[in-house]
Amino acid sequence: MLPSRDTGKTAGSREREIPKRDDLKNYNYAVAGHAGTMCDADGELFIKPCTQSEVDFYESAHLLHPEFAELMPLYIGTLSLNDSTDQAEIHAQIPSLVEHADIPFSIKEEIQSHLHLDNRTPIVEAPVEKEIISDNVKWIPNKTRKITTDRAVVLENASFGYKKPNIMDAKLGIRLWADDAPTQKKERFNKITDETTHKKFGFRVAGMRVYKGSKDESELDEEGFKIYDKDWGRVTVNNANLVDSFKKYIFNEAAGIDEDLGKTVAGLFVQDLRRVQEVLEKEESRMYSASLLFVFEGDGAALREAIEEAHADGSVQEHKRGPERTLVSNLRVDSGIGLVEEDLCGISAAGDFDELEDDSDEESSFPRIYSLRLIDFAHAAWKPGQGPDENVLLGVRSLVKIFEELAE
Repeated sequence: MLPSRDTGKTAGSREREIPKRDDLKNYNYAVAGHAGTMCDADGELFIKPCTQSEVDFYESAHLLHPEFAELMPLYIGTLSLNDSTDQAEIHAQIPSLVEHADIPFSIKEEIQSHLHLDNRTPIVEAPVEKEIISDNVKWIPNKTRKITTDRAVVLENASFGYKKPNIMDAKLGIRLWADDAPTQKKERFNKITDETTHKKFGFRVAGMRVYKGSKDESELDEEGFKIYDKDWGRVTVNNANLVDSFKKYIFNEAAGIDEDLGKTVAGLFVQDLRRVQEVLEKEESRMYSASLLFVFEGDGAALREAIEEAHADGSVQEHKRGPERTLVSNLRVDSGIGLVEEDLCGISAAGDFDELEDDSDEESSFPRIYSLRLIDFAHAAWKPGQGPDENVLLGVRSLVKIFEELAE
């Protein structure tokens, strides 16, 4: 089941002011991401430059693959970009976009309450031309990590609503390149696969952000997080220490997350990972360099309070987006941390949540606990008749086993 997003009315929250036209800012929670992502002043909306093919995949999933769409971020729509587009122009497009978005009414109503709806400047969208990449053209890695595009997707932000969000990006697959990738790119990605956990487990950790993740304060950023970047996932993490590396994400006595609390979180992730596996085994798609994005409350006291409040409430109010069972986690969002440079060209405690279901269209009344979403669809397509995406499923099944072990 998929409980609804937090509305800012929970204990400890504050009154939020309407963002001004120039209030969009750079997104600063990316641990493995590319430049150019932005969010609004409150961090509620996430704006990510992308290709038209990624937009098409979001829209087709929403229209034709509702169970798959349940695994994705909540997609609100797209914005037009060009070389001269500034933050004010981007902000001017958001109200109309939200107004016409096919999203649950309560979410739309809350987002609209935070936007300036008067005197907005309409933006004329430029036509989109798809670029043809020849295999004869030499591929040069994009060191700026910026995508050349005239489109951006608008999503809800994965880290919004948490006190201290712990974030992890797990990049899926053995093969990381799409069919149209240049030869040099294929060779480089194959080398990454051979040298990392991709080859045996079908995924690697592309980055982590852990609250109080080190006793050495010099290793923490200004907000108290330790950043594990993409080089850590490629070089330090290996087949032998993979599970221990996950323990750094889940268990953290310094932040107040003891063994029992960590096992509860791991058990919740197990449920959602099994659902991801179930859906992908029924769908016929191909995704290259897609990721699973894990987020949970990294402040132990806030996490424990959120779980206790959810149990005491006895129900989780949600917005159904599909005809059958959906994810347990209470966010439908994308942090964008998974677009790294190569993308640019206990269980018993978790079981209690099975009963936390409500079909109403009201807002959630308790704090964030955790979230799991499938993200990054720059190289994704539907492939009818070709069967499930076993390349991605290997990584999903490996993650199920790892989190089952953590939850024991």
